[in-house]
Amino acid sequence: MAIIKPFRALRPHNEYAKDVASRPYDVLNSEEARKEAEGNLVSFLHVTKSEIDLPAGIDIHAQEVYDRARQNLQAFIDKKILFQDEAPCYYIYELAWKGRTQTGLVCVSSVQDYFDDVIKKHEFTRPEKEKDRIDHMRTIRAQTGNVFMACKDIKELADVFTHWKEHNNADYYFTADDGVVHTVWVVNAVATIDVITNLFKEKVPFTYIADGHHRAASAAKVSKELPDSEDAQYFLTTIFPANQLAILDYNRVAKDLNGLSEEEFLKRVEKHFTVEKVDSAFAPPQLHQFGMYLSNQWYKLTAKEGTYRNDPIGVLDVTILQENILDGILGIKDPRTDNRVDFVGGIRGLGELEKRVNSGEVKVAFSLHPVSIQQLFDIADSGNVMPPKSTWFEPKLRDGLLTHLI
Repeated sequence: MAIIKPFRALRPHNEYAKDVASRPYDVLNSEEARKEAEGNLVSFLHVTKSEIDLPAGIDIHAQEVYDRARQNLQAFIDKKILFQDEAPCYYIYELAWKGRTQTGLVCVSSVQDYFDDVIKKHEFTRPEKEKDRIDHMRTIRAQTGNVFMACKDIKELADVFTHWKEHNNADYYFTADDGVVHTVWVVNAVATIDVITNLFKEKVPFTYIADGHHRAASAAKVSKELPDSEDAQYFLTTIFPANQLAILDYNRVAKDLNGLSEEEFLKRVEKHFTVEKVDSAFAPPQLHQFGMYLSNQWYKLTAKEGTYRNDPIGVLDVTILQENILDGILGIKDPRTDNRVDFVGGIRGLGELEKRVNSGEVKVAFSLHPVSIQQLFDIADSGNVMPPKSTWFEPKLRDGLLTHLI
């Protein structure tokens, strides 16, 4: 069963919360981070993307960058921008965006559970991305990146959330520049803490990494380097019950038609799909349907029975598209390494697909129905990994609100 614990979060004093809170380190490049933190001396980007405080062009993986992150974090503590809770707590984190709300539990999860596959994964990690977070964690002795997790629905946990929120004031409440409303409650009552811990021990056999595989893998490896640190044997997570989560689509664009004319390409697509012209941008309302935008025309594609596998990976729309069009027709064998394909997160909308095609930058675009949270669970449970860029979670947790010192 899943082992979680409360922890003593390093967090901002209330008046600094909105300015400290920053987007996750891995959704911004250095230049974007520099611009976003401009004029904000307390942005947590000074810790997570500390190259913004060093000369432009510096190697972002240089030890000097991690040393500056450590210095900046200590300065935030010394200046009383951040403080550490005196006793271990859980934290309820609610995000509201575009008419929907999702509520999760911020806690620390067992590294041993990660190694024992009690914490399920669905993505491969890349060594160079792991090394960056390993060096960052090791140098600053803190986990700043929250791993976005999911679990099966537990009614009792939802009841705890509801009761606590009704009877306690939020410790943080603010609307970020992107319109996401962030609300955090500190759960500091020992009886409630025990209830939550025992709920996971008794009712949650597995938790699932939704977003943050590199952060989790890096924390697990750092734990081996710090065997005497009890805190390092746990890592920072926010766990959302499945019914709280919505996965957005993750769409594809291809730069050429692999030497085929448009007519030849469409004829080959028709071998595996029913192809219909549609009058406007097509967001597939169900699995196994796809939108395709080619030469100012949208098409609705429906995968034909028998043209795809029914195993947990084969049944995914990203797999159907990859095997029957991207690889089967366009010759894009490995979407991880082939620069003829690109990925467009659903948050950017179908207008972004039209824009990329109309500009001539790419030749054809495909819109997909989002992967379901149940599909994610099924794949992780089967021990398989998803194709790259299968899921897009939004809104994203903010860095800096709750940090785990190790």
